[in-house]
Amino acid sequence: MTTLRELIKDRRLYSVDANRTVLEAARYMLEHNVGALPVLRDGNLAGILSERDIMNRVVAVGRTPGTTAVSEVMTANPRAVPADESIEECLFIMREFGFRHLPIVEGKELKGLVSLRDVLMHQAAEIEKQTRRAAS
Repeated sequence: MTTLRELIKDRRLYSVDANRTVLEAARYMLEHNVGALPVLRDGNLAGILSERDIMNRVVAVGRTPGTTAVSEVMTANPRAVPADESIEECLFIMREFGFRHLPIVEGKELKGLVSLRDVLMHQAAEIEKQTRRAAS
């Protein structure tokens, strides 16, 4: 059974500090082509900021991204999963709670972020491997 640790082992970890502005976070997300960022406060996971948070909590309500702190609009205290969690359990949690992104932690240390797309692409690759084996 594949774990999240294996899924993220060669990935760079992107995050944003809670005191940064939404504009800075959005530019960082654009620069690195990511749809969500773990939010850190004093090095610890404090929240998660997604494109949807920016649209719903900033743009749609007329807030100014350049003066709004990430901490004001992030999803605080997100559910996180351990790095040794299985892909299947992660998918269950995402489906059950409607999450699109889950921070991955080891103790209190942030190790990565997994998206629903990451999990589904991994599952699709596994199904494809099984299909090829069965056809051989």
